[in-house]
Amino acid sequence: MINVHYFTFSPFAENTYILFDETKECIIIDPGCYTQQEKDTLVDYIRQNELKPVRLINTHCHLDHVFGNKFVFDTYGLTPEIEKGELPVLQAYPNVCMQYGIPAEPSPEPKFISEEDTLTFGNSSLEILLTPGHSPASLSFYSKEDQFVIAGDTLFLGSIGRTDLPGGDYDTLIRSIKEKLLPLGDDVRVYAGHMGPTYIGHERNTNPFLTGEISM
Repeated sequence: MINVHYFTFSPFAENTYILFDETKECIIIDPGCYTQQEKDTLVDYIRQNELKPVRLINTHCHLDHVFGNKFVFDTYGLTPEIEKGELPVLQAYPNVCMQYGIPAEPSPEPKFISEEDTLTFGNSSLEILLTPGHSPASLSFYSKEDQFVIAGDTLFLGSIGRTDLPGGDYDTLIRSIKEKLLPLGDDVRVYAGHMGPTYIGHERNTNPFLTGEISM
């Protein structure tokens, strides 16, 4: 069984995820820890639960999801893993931070994963779904056994990811949700990059971007 724990970090209120199973191996997804206190919170949780971080994953590479990449690399020796199509976004990260007036450490060079791969750790595995639209090559991670999906900024409680940033596209995002996420089933829990968890069924029936109440 995969345990899912998350922290909400930075002024962007980004959700950083730690997934672990009975082996105590864990993966860190979208480390948004920015302040020293947030970094300490992440490390303290891992230490207190006697976890062993084995992979660092980015659903996508907007600044709030990669703030902690270098810290995790320096602390645990983990190289960020992204979809290759996100590389320009990651490379633009330092300049975007400058535009916001935010000092930030450059991310280490990444490894690449794709929809053809399987995300594994410990005794667990997750299916990798390519869900672009919010960014050029966003990934989501689905556990069939435990009935949840880590959706990044693709789908939120009552909303969807913004599409006005470079590489974003509204029609592509809606297609990603309808073709990759909704078919997972109504009982699948959605862990998003911002706000609290929701369920596929709840979003199918009430999300105004999916029911047609809002269109762009």
